[in-house]
Amino acid sequence: MTETRIAGRYRLERRLGVGGMSTVQLAFDERLERAVAVKLLAEHLADDPSFVSRFRREALAAARLVHPNIVQVYDFGFDETSGRHFIVMEFVPGRSCAEILRDDGPMAPDQVVDVAVQADRGLDYAHRNGVIHRDVKPGNLMVSPDGIVKLADFGIAKGAGQSSITQVGSVLGTAAYLAPEQARGEEAGPAADLYALGVVTYQLMSGRLPYEATSLTELAFKQQNEAPTPLHELVPEVPPALSAAVAVALALEPAQRYASAPEMAEALGDGLRGVFPERAEATAATSLLAREDETAATSMMGPDGPGAEAAVRPRQPRRPRPPVEAVAPPAMRDRDAAAAERRRAREQPRKRRRSRRWIALLLVLLLLGGGVAAAIVLADQSNTVKLVPINGRDVNSIVDQLHQLVDDNTR
Repeated sequence: MTETRIAGRYRLERRLGVGGMSTVQLAFDERLERAVAVKLLAEHLADDPSFVSRFRREALAAARLVHPNIVQVYDFGFDETSGRHFIVMEFVPGRSCAEILRDDGPMAPDQVVDVAVQADRGLDYAHRNGVIHRDVKPGNLMVSPDGIVKLADFGIAKGAGQSSITQVGSVLGTAAYLAPEQARGEEAGPAADLYALGVVTYQLMSGRLPYEATSLTELAFKQQNEAPTPLHELVPEVPPALSAAVAVALALEPAQRYASAPEMAEALGDGLRGVFPERAEATAATSLLAREDETAATSMMGPDGPGAEAAVRPRQPRRPRPPVEAVAPPAMRDRDAAAAERRRAREQPRKRRRSRRWIALLLVLLLLGGGVAAAIVLADQSNTVKLVPINGRDVNSIVDQLHQLVDDNTR
């Protein structure tokens, strides 16, 4: 590179990084006397209107995001001398998370949670201002020497209300960090940024990606059919609650992930302290793990073990059983029959006495009301009823005789 200044004021010093679309140079702002990072659009893309538009959109989107956890954009434009499109950004001394992972290996769980929580704050601010990053990855998380994390490179960022300038079916972002909806070519929302941050969190703690794939097709297939190995199984230092919190961010469906970046940050902090997230049971990843747990016993027996065929057969609804009548043994039936016969024998005289009382009472009422000179005599042996005349006109005498008859026959 022969030019040493951009826009007449930014003196280029050394290259900080290079990507497919641009190169980032460390520069010195001679006007404000401070170190800055200058992103230069690749020369072979300078004549492509779509890439120029995307480059300009990054500058506009990031320039209005002023937050401690977002790399600040100071300036952008086109340098007539070099014919290069440029963006001037805040220079963050330190290393990216990709460099830390490459040089030092996986990070401790508490360090990773600190990085993720700070990144969540930056994403929350961007989302509330209508900007979706769409390319969250370790290389875009800068860590300063004093531990401040800044989200960088909004190169494919998109306003929530803007239409995509990419072709139908194309996918943006580093494939390994794409949410399932992005892998299908759908529009990315805030939940896609949280998914990508979940992948970053998983990778920084374990040193590996939750899904290892060589193509978008393979990635999409694994996301739909496999559950990532829980972090606490890969790294014993990771609390199971923190492992579950990361799993929520990796849920297949956007609605099953965290509703916002602050919710994710809170869940990660709680998980580090051993508190399980409330959304853990709702994720598709955890449901896949649950199904694996249900068949763990069968898998231990092997495919040919006893009961293996029954374990994989789908459950059928049970049919209601008909009511079963209890049948007593013969001795008990004989005893019950004898008891019933004795009850009938006791009840029969009672019924006869009640019937006699009613008959006598009825005749008394008839005699008193109508003056009929009649009475009843109940035979002692045959239990037959006879009507016999009663002599005398004295009512009191008749009543006394009837009372005597009733008493004699209803004892």
